[in-house]
Amino acid sequence: MYDYYLGGTTNFPADREAAARAMSAFPSILATARINRRFMHRSVRFLAREGMRQFLDIGTGIPTSPNLHEVAQREVPDARVVYTDNDPIVLAHARALLRSTPEGRTAYVHGDVTEPEVLLAAPELRETLDFTRPIALSLNALLHFVTDEHDAYAVVEHLKAALPSGSTLAIAHATTEFDPEGMARLTTAYQAAGTPGQARTREEIDRFFTGWRLLGPGITPSHEWRPDPEESTEPVTLKEAACYVGVARKP
Repeated sequence: MYDYYLGGTTNFPADREAAARAMSAFPSILATARINRRFMHRSVRFLAREGMRQFLDIGTGIPTSPNLHEVAQREVPDARVVYTDNDPIVLAHARALLRSTPEGRTAYVHGDVTEPEVLLAAPELRETLDFTRPIALSLNALLHFVTDEHDAYAVVEHLKAALPSGSTLAIAHATTEFDPEGMARLTTAYQAAGTPGQARTREEIDRFFTGWRLLGPGITPSHEWRPDPEESTEPVTLKEAACYVGVARKP
């Protein structure tokens, strides 16, 4: 569905039908997805320019170019990137995620974020990333699909604990604060498509960063986090943004 929202070509009739229902429930969702994707691009560029050379993208979804490694390796060709997802369809299309620069490296791990200990032990991940050096963890548009049933906070704390000092955490998360009724309808539409979800408040999203130092400008609506000059003039409403985002560094 996310690939469809982004104008990608790797989606299927069931995805498009479910996306149509989501769009009916929450008409801003096409804008929301694209605004959120631009945050991923900006945050990766920022972190690469700040010296990050290793990236772990959990819940990557079906490849929709430009992917995280393409953005990172444009800035630093030797960047190493590991993607993970629990969807077997993503696994089938993961080849597009493995087209690294000669200097860098990419890998794909089929795993579920709700089993972080299994994911972190994957040989492909350990062979690609050096856990003695800082790693940029990306949880982009993922945690609103990890409900209280799976204790999202415990999952994130497990991941954070595994990363060395200097690592970073980037999160984009749907919120209930900008359009409560629309978000409730959207959550219901996703539930009907077999994907439970849970939007959260700013305070609840802030809790994921506990113990790490938020980088400026802190937690903001997705379009307000370090916008590119051409984006700052583009009219975006909070209802369209629909997400809070933030990036933090481990002391």
